[in-house]
Amino acid sequence: MIVTESAPFQEPTELVKEQLEEDGWTLETTYVTDIIQPNQAVAQGEYDANFFQNISYLDQFNDDHGLDIEPTFAVYEAPGGIYSENFDTLDELPDGAQIAIPVDTANNGRGLKLLADAGLLEIDDSVEVSELSQADITDNPRNLEFVEVDQQSVAQSISDVDAAFAFVRLAAEIGLDAEQALALEGGDVALPFTCVVAANPNFADTEKAEALQDAYQSDEVQEWFDQYQGGVLDTAFDVDVEQTRRESES
Repeated sequence: MIVTESAPFQEPTELVKEQLEEDGWTLETTYVTDIIQPNQAVAQGEYDANFFQNISYLDQFNDDHGLDIEPTFAVYEAPGGIYSENFDTLDELPDGAQIAIPVDTANNGRGLKLLADAGLLEIDDSVEVSELSQADITDNPRNLEFVEVDQQSVAQSISDVDAAFAFVRLAAEIGLDAEQALALEGGDVALPFTCVVAANPNFADTEKAEALQDAYQSDEVQEWFDQYQGGVLDTAFDVDVEQTRRESES
């Protein structure tokens, strides 16, 4: 299994490895820091599954690269928000403020959506948030400037800009809790961004997949998330990943 080298992915996976070993399974893991290699490696059959991405990113990656990797089951919710080290509200942002947002298509529009909901932008409302980009901004009265950076680096960019859209978990890792966010995604918006274990289509109905899901959705993993950064991330064990995909595409 190939997994991103970040606490909410890596540490639960180590718990999963221990549980599977007790049940007679051996889970071999490789930890990486990029967001391209895990899907390519699974598609090429080098690994059975990966754990590093949300549903929306996976769908966009499949479209961009002609792959058919599928979400096998959900592990945790991954909402995002807009954070700032210099301002306490969105209204305080100056004209021409620089705002960092993720460069990848699946997450690019999430910050734009929050700013539009707050009245700082106007966007094409017919475009789904998972497909939204700067090209869909119809009015920018505050002349906000957007700086696109790698999604894993957005939180670290907060000190270099006036504000940034960042995943709640990454903001928490640099000491910013959800209460400090200038705006936060609601549950319905964040649902397509639920983090999943993904694999090739023929993996989902295997005994391996069942064992993996049982381990990731165990009490031990639930307890880890309850304690991580004060419980900033909710588990999503009951999310129907296929239904979520259908609803986000409709």
